[in-house]
Order: sequence, then structure tokens, then C-alpha cells
Amino acid sequence: MLTLGLFSIGLDTYWPQFDGLRDRLLGYQDRIVKKLGTCVPAPEPRILNAGMVDTPERAREAADRFHREGVDLIVLFVSTYALSHTVLPVAQRGGAPILILNLQPVTAIDYAKLNAMGDRGRMTGEWLAHCQACVAPEISSVFRRAGVPVHLVTGYLEDVEAWTEIGEYVAAARVKRVLAELRMGVVGHYYNGMLDVYTDLTLLATRFGCHFELREFGELRRGVAEATDAQIGAKREEFSTAFVIAEDCGEEELQRAATTAVALDTFVDRHQLGALAYYYEGAGDADYERIITSVIPGLTLLTGRGIPVAGECEVKNALAMKIMDSLGAGGSFAEFYAMDFNDEVILLGHDGPAHPHTAAGQVSLVPVPVYHGKPGKGLSIQMEVANGPITMLSVCEDGHGRVYLLLAEGESVAGPTLQIGNTNSRYRFPLPIRKFMNEWSQAGPSHHCAIGLGHHGNTLRKLGALLNMDVITIC
Repeated sequence: MLTLGLFSIGLDTYWPQFDGLRDRLLGYQDRIVKKLGTCVPAPEPRILNAGMVDTPERAREAADRFHREGVDLIVLFVSTYALSHTVLPVAQRGGAPILILNLQPVTAIDYAKLNAMGDRGRMTGEWLAHCQACVAPEISSVFRRAGVPVHLVTGYLEDVEAWTEIGEYVAAARVKRVLAELRMGVVGHYYNGMLDVYTDLTLLATRFGCHFELREFGELRRGVAEATDAQIGAKREEFSTAFVIAEDCGEEELQRAATTAVALDTFVDRHQLGALAYYYEGAGDADYERIITSVIPGLTLLTGRGIPVAGECEVKNALAMKIMDSLGAGGSFAEFYAMDFNDEVILLGHDGPAHPHTAAGQVSLVPVPVYHGKPGKGLSIQMEVANGPITMLSVCEDGHGRVYLLLAEGESVAGPTLQIGNTNSRYRFPLPIRKFMNEWSQAGPSHHCAIGLGHHGNTLRKLGALLNMDVITIC
């Protein structure tokens, strides 16, 4: 579960000077607690509320609690002016990034009401209840000097724009936690010659915090041999529910794919995998070839369950798919298929697996006489991504040990596609396709990407900030 650590800062000198100020500010903090619990879709985050921190000693206590409880994101509410020495200990010892909320209680001070108070002491207390902005530059200055990333949201307590941004930070923190807990299986080997797909697993593990489980393809062979008739029959029924099965799908092929799907489920469950990258050819071994040519339906079902699978052992793209899926956007495996200069669209797709929750309508299961560029034949997924806003994401690696995110926001649009037994859709971007292709390619991704529903660029940029990772946005 995502855990947020919350604290407010204030100046202890104020409390005896201005009666009721501290309680008023804590009331604002209570409102923030309620809004934090609902600013992202369920499940609600767990919130550890450390209350008002107004001395360095209380700051250390809050920091130690946050660190002990393993919070994912520390949320600092600037309730009034406070000294930056009440914040730095939390940044240094809290064990998580800090999001600074520079939120006034209202859009503007009621100047007439304040000035009519007459008592300058009461007037000053009223101003201090609105004095959040005073300390934002101070905290930012200290953070920069201490090498602490500055994540700052400015607005007021009921500010929709500010809470949208806060929700994006919370969503990004949730994805960061998902990645840190991720066990990704790697089975087989890279598609021989795809140099862009080859990657440094140690580098990815250190940058995302995930674990890579390198397993043997023989486990799937054993799983196929051990699959029971009851399991195969249940999986065959699941195919009928999840897919529109083409009439020319032979029963033998359906049984073969269902058997392999059972083995895949067993494999994923045994190793507690949250994602998978694979590729294998079999080199003439009939048993292995029967497995590798029948994986697409089962892998599509896994992807739909939140266990995204990338073929051709594209580990980086399995991570991109996991990120998009963690945002509730899906995350379908894709590569560039063609350019349509007449309609200014780009076609992207892949031969599977697909993410069924991104589909426009039902997902078709169809036979293909040859897996292009791969051995054998079998069943494949044919679908289009639902029309509407989309985000395209790649996890990239350069030659200098840098991992970064590359994204573009566009739209899936209606029009003719290729009915060749693949996922296949038309995408339009704000840039002309000539410029888009050049800028996307020159940013250094592999040729695969993940397509998710909706526009998520703001959240992905915040994820990059929390991971201390560059994010390149094409459009």
C-alpha cells in the first residue's frame, strides 16, 4: 500500500503571541489529510500524520518515524512562516522525496475584514494564517544547497488545479513503489541482432529498484506437461469469454494455446512475477516450438491482469508497459508499422501480446499462417486501441549509464488498419509526422513502446522527478 508521511511546519514563537493560530493551522492540515485520501483513484493511500513540526527536535522525530514506517512520499504543508531548520532534518533523514504544499487557505486575504480589526496584533495573526508563500523560497534555497530535489505545488486549499497536480505526484509515488516492488521475469534471450533491445539489467535494477528473475524456458515445458485436463478446460472457457474466437481457429490450436496459458500462469505464480520479458525459438526442438508458437493468447490474458509481457525480450518496454498499467492506462506492446502522409497519422502495432483493456470493442483471436520474423505459426491477437487520447512511453538507455523516459501524447483515431492478425491502430500527434518521427527517433529509444489510454505526461514527468530521472517529452 502507498504510504504518505504528512507534517506541517510553523514557528513555535507565534503560538503564545497569537491566540488560536496554531489550532487554526492544524484545522487546515486536517482538510489536507481528507483531500490526500481521495486525490487519486482507490485504493486510498495510508497517511501517517506527524502533526505540527515547529522545532528541529520535532523535525527529527517526524523524520525518524517516516523512515521507520517506510513512507513513499513525504508531504509538507507550509501552514505559515517557519524556519527552514524544521524541514531540512526531514529531508535528510525521512527516507523519501518531499512534496512541498504552498497552499493558502483561500484565494486572497479579505483585506477589508483584516484592516477593520483595529488591533494590530489580531491583524498580524490573521495575516500569518495566510503567510504560506513566505517560506517557500527559503525551503527551496536550502534544499538546493543540500542537494535535495525541490517538488513544489502552489495554490490554495480548494484549488482544483493544485490538487490535480498533487494527485499526479501521489500517482507517481504509487508507480515508483510498484516498480520498487516489481519482480520481472526474463525468459529465453534477446531477439538476435536487435541491438537497441539489449540492455543492462543491473543498471535498470538500480534505477527503478526492481528485481529481475532470470529463469529457464524448460520450466514452461514442465508446466505444459503437468497441466491437468481441468485446468486446460477452464482456460479454454476463459478464452471464450475474453476473446472473439475466429471461426477458422482450429480446436487443436485452441487446446495447445490453452495448455501453454496454464503453464504460463503456473510459472508467473511460482515466481510471483509482476511483469515478463521473453523470447525463444527452439532451434528445431518440437516441444519448445509448440510452446513458443502458442504463447500469445495466454500472455495477453496475463497482460490484462496487470502482469504486462513484452516479446523479443524487450525488458525496457516491459517496464514501460508496467508503468502505464500502474497508472490505469493499460500499456499495449507496440512498434512503428507505417506512416500515412495523406491523413498525417502513424500506424503502430505488434504481433502480441496485447493489452485487452485498451481495445476498441472486443479482442479477436485469429490464426496466422506464419509469425513474421519468427518460426512457426499459431494464434494471435487482432485488435485496435480505443479511439481517444493516448500516451506513448519508452524506457530508454544511453551509452553513458543514463536511463530516461521518453513520452508523447497524441490521439488514437479511426480509419483503415491492417487486418493481419496483429494489434494495429492509427495515431495522430500535434506535430507533423515527419517532425514527430525525427524527434522521437533522435531521442534514442528502442523501436518498441507502450501505448496507454489517456494523457499522462504530467504524472510521468513527476515520476521522473521522484526517480531523479530525465524525461523527454516530444509532444
